[in-house]
Amino acid sequence: MDWLSILPFVVVILVAIKTKLVIPGLTAGLLTASFIHKPSLIGGLEQFYQFIMSGLKDESNIKIIIFLYMFTGLIGMMKYTGGIKGFVQTASSKINSKRGALFLTWLSTLGTFSAPSFRIVTVAPIMKALLKKVKMTPQELGFVIETTATPVIVLIPIATAFVGYMSSVVDLSLKGQGLEGDGYRLFIESIPFNFFSIAIIIIGFYLSFFHHNKKPATDAGNLEKEIDDKWEDCHPVVSRDLPAKTINLLVPLSGVILLTLLLTYWSGYEKGFTGLIEAFIEADVLDAMVFALLTTVLLTFVFYLFQKFSLKNLVTFFIEGGNDMMAVIVLLTVVWGLASSAEALGFSSFVTTNLNWIPALFVPPVLFLVGSFISYFIGSSWGTWGILMPLGISLGATTGTPLPLVIGAVFASGTFGAFSSPLSDNTNTIAKILKLNTMAYATFKLKPALIGAAVSAIGYFVVSFII
Repeated sequence: MDWLSILPFVVVILVAIKTKLVIPGLTAGLLTASFIHKPSLIGGLEQFYQFIMSGLKDESNIKIIIFLYMFTGLIGMMKYTGGIKGFVQTASSKINSKRGALFLTWLSTLGTFSAPSFRIVTVAPIMKALLKKVKMTPQELGFVIETTATPVIVLIPIATAFVGYMSSVVDLSLKGQGLEGDGYRLFIESIPFNFFSIAIIIIGFYLSFFHHNKKPATDAGNLEKEIDDKWEDCHPVVSRDLPAKTINLLVPLSGVILLTLLLTYWSGYEKGFTGLIEAFIEADVLDAMVFALLTTVLLTFVFYLFQKFSLKNLVTFFIEGGNDMMAVIVLLTVVWGLASSAEALGFSSFVTTNLNWIPALFVPPVLFLVGSFISYFIGSSWGTWGILMPLGISLGATTGTPLPLVIGAVFASGTFGAFSSPLSDNTNTIAKILKLNTMAYATFKLKPALIGAAVSAIGYFVVSFII
């Protein structure tokens, strides 16, 4: 009956592609697994509940939820106190050239790498304000901004909204296969093998500083209406009703980044690792990130109160910001439940018994291509990783393919969809801010994304052959 363990994943993919929604697909897959495990109405529903709760009982998973909620809550307070608007206003008033604007876009990654959505709503309004100065089409601007969002953030091993989830997906998949290993360490080792991120960053850098477009900036071709250079009200975080105080963004961001780095090193140092790199690798990174963020949030409340901002409004915007992450938290809960169901149904045994004939040479490129197809049609990197990582690690272990290479291929495939899919949150946010037609903008990005994907697939094949 081990073959039935693959059925929930098939259901996930079919429902997600059909509905173009990730959570219904994952839920349908988990329900399928539950009724396979206990084939009765009450028994199946009870098993569904137990699979869900198994993920929520895990201490690391709870820490990830707390981190995500607090992080978006902190962004909510930054919005209310005018931190994001102030940064946009200051930056747009000081940049007067295309090269300066694009240099700022890349340089600002140093302070806004925590999450793609935060990076986009911080940088895109600046570029909108400078659109007539930079002499680029809005599509090109959007493309450059997006190459410095998800593709960059998935390569950063600390202080991002992604790293906890990416490590946990690897951990869960290892446990499902019965393998020993550290999810965070394997995530770090997989970073050089995220070929799509690396390829699309190089393409974006070329377009930023070496590509000369012959079309004027207003010749966009796919605008819903003629774009202007007014940035206020292009997104709620820069509404004209908000104050403009750059310091209210810089202080909290600097605090959370510096505290995370310091506490991560200290965690590794307490374990007896004095070397900088060793300390970071051996640290309890998730604990350090959550503790640093919690400390920053508390200090930020005090910082804003000293500026006479209303405590009631601060709490309200913190909660509203955190609630923006609830859809992601629901997605994570179902992903964790699906991982538990795969283990209960003997998914790893099925892969080991029936798929050990697959040559290791083909595992990474095929995983990448399949994952890219899935992520494009569901528009979610996190959903793709949750669906594909258990299969990837099972295949890697069964065929003897190096796990960092397999993990890198899975993460790269999810990044492809987050970058190129018309259903991606990033695509839709950029299109809204720059007043682009979403489908036309996604089509514009697809060609360079496919070039990056082709290079990546070839890279996985070559590296698999060498290794």
